[in-house]
Amino acid sequence: MRRKWIFLAPAALLGIVALAALGGEAVKLLWNGILPALFGWPALTFWQALGLLVLCRLLFGGIGPHCAGRRWRMKEEDRELLRQRLRERWGAAHPSATPGPQ
Repeated sequence: MRRKWIFLAPAALLGIVALAALGGEAVKLLWNGILPALFGWPALTFWQALGLLVLCRLLFGGIGPHCAGRRWRMKEEDRELLRQRLRERWGAAHPSATPGPQ
């Protein structure tokens, strides 16, 4: 088990660093490709883009995987109520509820 961690921990750390670098570079390229031309805003460096990415993650994404899934889980009763309201609003019935051509 210990031998497995010797290889897994550095690979995970390298993966995190690679994803952060890729994300920072993507933000930098998108910002510098769009916003200076549209609004005249200054171009970003890699470190500014990485900081912006972290800031957005903190403000909008929360920290850690525990925040991501909870928002979208819905009880079955709530899901059925939503379906019912959508049917009432848009006048569409569930495909299995409508009789087909016979």
